Amino acid sequence: MRLVQVLVPTGKRETVLRTLDEEGVDYAVSDESSGRDFVAVVTFPVPKEAVEPVLQRLRDAGIERDAYTVVVNAETVASKRFDALVEKYENDEENGDRIAREELASKAADLAPSLPTYVVMTAISAIVATAGLLLNSPAVVVGSMVIAPLVGPAMAASVGTVVDDDEMFVRGVRLQALGGVLAVGAAALFAFLLKETGAVPLSVGEVLSIPEVDERLAPDILSLAIALGAGAAGAISLSSGVSTALVGVMIAAALVPPTAVVGIGLAWGAPEAVVGSAILVLVNILSVNFVAIGVLWKQGYRPERWIRRSEARRTTIIRIAALGMGLLVLSSFLGAVTYTTYRNAGFQTDAQEAIEDVLADTDARLLALDVRYDSGPLQEPEAVVVTIGHDPWTDPPDVQSVLTERVNEVAPDPLSPWAADEVHVEVRYVAVSE
Repeated sequence: MRLVQVLVPTGKRETVLRTLDEEGVDYAVSDESSGRDFVAVVTFPVPKEAVEPVLQRLRDAGIERDAYTVVVNAETVASKRFDALVEKYENDEENGDRIAREELASKAADLAPSLPTYVVMTAISAIVATAGLLLNSPAVVVGSMVIAPLVGPAMAASVGTVVDDDEMFVRGVRLQALGGVLAVGAAALFAFLLKETGAVPLSVGEVLSIPEVDERLAPDILSLAIALGAGAAGAISLSSGVSTALVGVMIAAALVPPTAVVGIGLAWGAPEAVVGSAILVLVNILSVNFVAIGVLWKQGYRPERWIRRSEARRTTIIRIAALGMGLLVLSSFLGAVTYTTYRNAGFQTDAQEAIEDVLADTDARLLALDVRYDSGPLQEPEAVVVTIGHDPWTDPPDVQSVLTERVNEVAPDPLSPWAADEVHVEVRYVAVSE
């Protein structure tokens, strides 16, 4: 529930009070003695869903738009008339379970922190995420998400779009762009220092094979669902007036670790290995904004002045279309990764069947099969290590060339420009006694 205070202009006292009576709102009136063009201050409690329609009725009754209107949270109201008011607006499907437009804009503006705070917190979160990734510590990576201030700019840009506040929209977009560049830069600088000082004495291959890093090198289509869900949850939590803290962690989960992986790849001189993470960052940013704008518009948020609504609608459609096109283009990469993952699983099965078919004519048998992939974004098969067991009293079968030929026959056509021309096959022999 909310407690609202409004200034009543001279000559509008009776009209304003009559309007509140018609709405069934309890109120208290006090004289306004500042000597300006106001005669009274009216204070009244209303459900959060009623703030916007009641304020609109008061504006129609003469409350000036440039007069002070204060809306604050109220813990408890004990009144039968208030209970009836709550029931009335809970059943009002048109307004729904959402806060007023003015309150939404205020909350969105508050979520976007000041520039110095935003810069410092973003850099810290990127550095912590980098440390967590290199330590292969999920707990540290989660900690970096908690301190990342990324929910504010995304929600500010979305709210600025639907309420036709260009200043809020531009600020949100700029902060998001700054946050992405700053996070990658901070992660790259920190990772470079760790590499040069020997604090993390690992080669490129070893760094990229760290599980927390590796899982973000080739994101699949499921990553898109995470970002879309984060954007929807952010918009709904903001518009319903509940805390956005946990949703902020979800949005940071979609953005912070991939940006840290991009920084790590740049520090170790392997930009081709982090193309997937860079694309994932862009996809996630577009997804959060795309779905947040759509959800807020669907909930009925519009500019305050009706003459601006058609222009706001056109602007919203253009921005949603632009975000959607960018999202569609970039998401095709995630689709390719998903297809490649499915195809690689089939290749491993086909390779095993081909190897077993070759060994069927010998006394040896397949002990293990290890398929190794390159560091490119699509993780194409690069090598196959075949471990063969043979009788210790006989020479191992010479099947190297045959296995190489058969494995490459079933190898998939590469999609990545970084893929090798053919899959290298390495055969290892182990003497096995029956």
